[in-house]
Amino acid sequence: MPLSSRIGLLRDPNFRLLFTATALGQLSDRVIFLALPMVAIVSLKADPFQVGLLSATTMAGSLLIGLPAGAWVERMRKRSVMITTDLARALFLLTIPVAWELDLLTIWLLYAVALVHGLFTVFFDVAYVSYLPHLVGRNNLVEGNSKLSAIRSVTSISGPGVSGPLIGWIGAPATLVASSIGMAASGLFACGIRNREPEPAPAPHERPRLSRDIMEGLRFVLSYPILRTTMLTDGVFNLFLVMYQTMLMVFLTRQLGLGATGTGLILSAMGCGGLLGALLAAGISKRVGPGPVIWIAPLVTCPLTLVMPMAQPGWTVYVAALGLVALSLGGVVRLVAQASFQQALTPDRLLGRTSATARFVSWGGLALGGLLGGTSGSAFGAAHTLWIAGTGMTLSALPALLSPLRTIRALPLEKDHEQAPEKLSEGIPADTDQQR
Repeated sequence: MPLSSRIGLLRDPNFRLLFTATALGQLSDRVIFLALPMVAIVSLKADPFQVGLLSATTMAGSLLIGLPAGAWVERMRKRSVMITTDLARALFLLTIPVAWELDLLTIWLLYAVALVHGLFTVFFDVAYVSYLPHLVGRNNLVEGNSKLSAIRSVTSISGPGVSGPLIGWIGAPATLVASSIGMAASGLFACGIRNREPEPAPAPHERPRLSRDIMEGLRFVLSYPILRTTMLTDGVFNLFLVMYQTMLMVFLTRQLGLGATGTGLILSAMGCGGLLGALLAAGISKRVGPGPVIWIAPLVTCPLTLVMPMAQPGWTVYVAALGLVALSLGGVVRLVAQASFQQALTPDRLLGRTSATARFVSWGGLALGGLLGGTSGSAFGAAHTLWIAGTGMTLSALPALLSPLRTIRALPLEKDHEQAPEKLSEGIPADTDQQR
């Protein structure tokens, strides 16, 4: 394949800036993913329920403002929202190391920072997903999502690999300073992107109401069998994924005796699967079809996560980590196909609300998963919770398997998102060649 074909969208300077900003922001997020629970587990000696509640608090923003966030973001410049929320998150993260130095850090302050950080993340992610189709065009969505998933997967490898030793050296609270710096740098790179989005402000005579805008977005999503199914699949998968991830940290540190460095290595291996999935996502979707991918990926890869709770201290834990590699690979392949479906099916004026609705369902599952993980961990132990969660992730494939998605082998054309939902849902051909 020619080099220019492999580079693709990276030849566009605006996409390169978004790509770089994504890399820095995601690297910061991966440091947070390890450092924040390690602050609770190691520095504050939190019990399993408190760790689960921290995870739920991080995701709770989508339940609190997930639906109105879409309507609000559609009235704003998406790039400006991304920049502002990056800088705000960077500022709030600094309160944890400052409080630690002043001996003022408590689990309640940790919950508060996690909640505020999550609220800003809601606005960032809604703006980010809504901005991509304007930046790259609908016909380039799979490539754009694949490249951005690839860089997220790279940071999933490097983030824990860097943050684990850093936590061991300077402690988890101080490690969050690095996250804050990376988040601020992400916002600064986004400042350089040339805005291609249409004017968001409504005409003066329209005077839209927030409740009406939210309901319009909900009706649009609920009228699509395809969108309903992808969101249900994602919500169930994420619920059990966070159950798994929440107790994985407790299982690795307390039952297998791994420190921050060892835990970081396990999470880095998991990121390798995500990178491989991002590199393969476009090819797999083209060969298998984006619809079948959504149910095949979890059904094939998630059962391998059940090896981890059987691991013992020593080399077996690193063998069990191969199941996490498979989980991450399948998750990214599924997510690229699902995000491309949602973006391709949605008119420009509804991108923010559709993204917010999908996020509300998806991250609602994440928040509930954190609570269930902490409760299950306290009641049954970390290992048994991993068994429950791994089984649940596998079964998340059922809604897509039993829906029209199982045979859809092509995304709709750019012009198709203007059709009525019922007509479009029935009219996507199973044969990719017919579509292209």
